[in-house]
Amino acid sequence: MIKSVFLILFATAHSFFLTVNAQTQFTGWVASFNTIKTGKQTSLHTDIQLRSTNGWEQIQTILIRPGINFHLTKKMVITAGYAFISNRRTVNNISGMVPEHRIWEQLLYNHKWKNIFISHRLRLEQRFISKVTAINNTLEANGTAYANRFRYFNRTILPFKKEKIFSKGMFTALQNEVFINIGNTANVNGEFFDQNRLYLATGYRINTKTDLEIGYMNQYVNGRGRQFTNNHILQLAGYLRL
Repeated sequence: MIKSVFLILFATAHSFFLTVNAQTQFTGWVASFNTIKTGKQTSLHTDIQLRSTNGWEQIQTILIRPGINFHLTKKMVITAGYAFISNRRTVNNISGMVPEHRIWEQLLYNHKWKNIFISHRLRLEQRFISKVTAINNTLEANGTAYANRFRYFNRTILPFKKEKIFSKGMFTALQNEVFINIGNTANVNGEFFDQNRLYLATGYRINTKTDLEIGYMNQYVNGRGRQFTNNHILQLAGYLRL
């Protein structure tokens, strides 16, 4: 628990000091995270997200991320999956949606400390990013660039009520995720550090299968040539466990 809190505080301080000269954005994200049980040790993961551009003017990103979960123990799950990301890009003042394809693998470890629920997630991504050119006022794909990325995610849920089994009621969620480029960095931002996402939310557990939450996320993105983006995000998320 102490190590988890230290990592979150370190990432927060790191983001704060580096975002002094960053470009500032205000966006909205809507997300649905679903786990559907298919057997004693298997389940399906589906993650669907919509993200807006600065000022909530347009759709910036559409993300669809399915996967297959293998439950090794009650606390440990490994997953392999595919992700399709349609992301808005601008080239020579021409804007359009451009696809990215990913293969991903992850290890999820859940545990409890008193009445606090803690999750750790290690994820590897193999990214196939479209190269684009502006032709006749449209963006057209012109090959792909390959890159690898590692992500560490920590999430803590604190129910308002102290119960052995948290089945219903209000909760607070605190999470942080660090993104690191581990290969082919020239095809992304040219840096080892990619981004950090710090998130604080309040939510309501409707039952053991359904959570709803709303919160604030600070996304620090490390761009090319010391170009930083500090994105202030209002996120609405739902969690379904069937």
